[in-house]
Amino acid sequence: MDMLWSGWGDPARATPLPDTVIGLLRDMLGVKPRGAEPVALDEITVPEPPLDPAAHQALLAAVGAEEHLRTDAESRIRHTRGKSTPDLLRIRDGDVGDLPAAVVLPASHEEVLAVMEVCAGHDLSLVPFGGGTSVVGGLAPERRRPFVALDLRRLDGLLDVDPVSRTATLQPGLRAPQAEALLAEHGFTLGHFPQSYEWATIGGFAAARSSGQASAGYGRFDEMVLGLTLATPTGTLEVGRAPRSAAGPDLRQLVLGSEGAFGVITSVTVRICPVPHSRVYEGWRFDSFEEGAAALRRLAQDGPRPTVLRLSDETETLIGLAQPDAIGASGLPQAAGCLAIVGYEGTEEDTSHRRERAAAVLRDCGGTLLGQEPGERWAHGRYSAPYLRDALLDAGAFAETLETAAFWSRLPGLYASVREALTTTLTDAGTPPLVMCHISHVYENGASLYFTVVSAQGDDPVAHWAPAKQAANEAIMAAGGTISHHHGVGTDHRDWYVREAGPLGIGALQAVKRRLDPTGLLNPGVLLPAD
Repeated sequence: MDMLWSGWGDPARATPLPDTVIGLLRDMLGVKPRGAEPVALDEITVPEPPLDPAAHQALLAAVGAEEHLRTDAESRIRHTRGKSTPDLLRIRDGDVGDLPAAVVLPASHEEVLAVMEVCAGHDLSLVPFGGGTSVVGGLAPERRRPFVALDLRRLDGLLDVDPVSRTATLQPGLRAPQAEALLAEHGFTLGHFPQSYEWATIGGFAAARSSGQASAGYGRFDEMVLGLTLATPTGTLEVGRAPRSAAGPDLRQLVLGSEGAFGVITSVTVRICPVPHSRVYEGWRFDSFEEGAAALRRLAQDGPRPTVLRLSDETETLIGLAQPDAIGASGLPQAAGCLAIVGYEGTEEDTSHRRERAAAVLRDCGGTLLGQEPGERWAHGRYSAPYLRDALLDAGAFAETLETAAFWSRLPGLYASVREALTTTLTDAGTPPLVMCHISHVYENGASLYFTVVSAQGDDPVAHWAPAKQAANEAIMAAGGTISHHHGVGTDHRDWYVREAGPLGIGALQAVKRRLDPTGLLNPGVLLPAD
């Protein structure tokens, strides 16, 4: 099924906020009910597709059937932008300024190449579309010419499983739950469970360097990738012949994170792990975010490393955002201090051993065990936060997220700087915010920070948010953080990514772009400035 066109996920799972939460939003943040209801899908005025008959026929020939070339209004609306809060606010107001000219659904690597050839010959841009979950403008290219959305849902197969090497080759349109189900039939798992898990695709994970909620144990998705096939306007690039190689620079790393700007990923070979026999998630309490972060650092650096390791700051703990589907429920008082969720997956013996040793470290760092209930509540509701965001928008609040990462020594300053930038900017604009944060991905040398911001919307919510987002980005750069840990670059972060990479680095990537995509038809303005 398709995602909700004006929000996240399955419409049947949308849940309004409890009255108590709406009252708190009104009293604490000055949130007011929306002045008007969002437009209905059939009320949106959609212009005729800007495809001449020759381009239409050529695209049709490339994918073989009318059902695989869609120019109807609903299909084009459903492929307009991604799922950031500004994206949703725009589409709810009926703004279709980033509407694709058509949606094409290829079923093979060869058909992807054929569609590229048509686009190059008819002056069309091409935007790869997986689950549509981008929150950084990755599906809204610079509009110098009409563009075609390349929906990869028909490339949804498990092509190969090698149980000896523990690898699997997957097609890019395969959604994560389906990939897990197919691998489970062979006794394996990817172990990749980002918040977008229920809707995101394998190709999207690779193209955006996704990081899952169990990254402490399984690693990031880019660490799982062993090989790739990339369709480009100038031919096919196949990379990854062995698990590691000294045969020059690793071209896999050039494709990973390229966000469709260099080509379209048509297959991914990944390492896989046996399905765990045991899963245990538990909660720990720390007096402060600083104390909890020190405990996470110790586990990340000296072990034992849990599979899931995340820490909410005082504000996020107080609100209960670690269990978003339980916010506002009675009988669930939140403990003071900071909540850490610690999870273990693996064999019974391994899980028990790591859990016992990690508990000793956490206690030594000042942690108090809260038992398994907080951990199990987190596991039950871990994919619910985007639905909560939609409910906040429905109630008239503004809710958005942003993330970054830095070395451990820089993390306290980064945390303080971003909080201050968001709080000051939005307060000065008349909408004092609630700023929450958690650490959700840890490494030996550093960790990520994931911020959630809730405030009143203001008269023009998208314009109201823009200065706060810019201030947060500037604070990230000044404090030594990266502009994105796992959301990606898109168009929203591109100008800061240009600064982070530097002129020589960006020049090298632009040279790659010109070699693989000489006419600039792929995702213009996404990741790199358009020529």
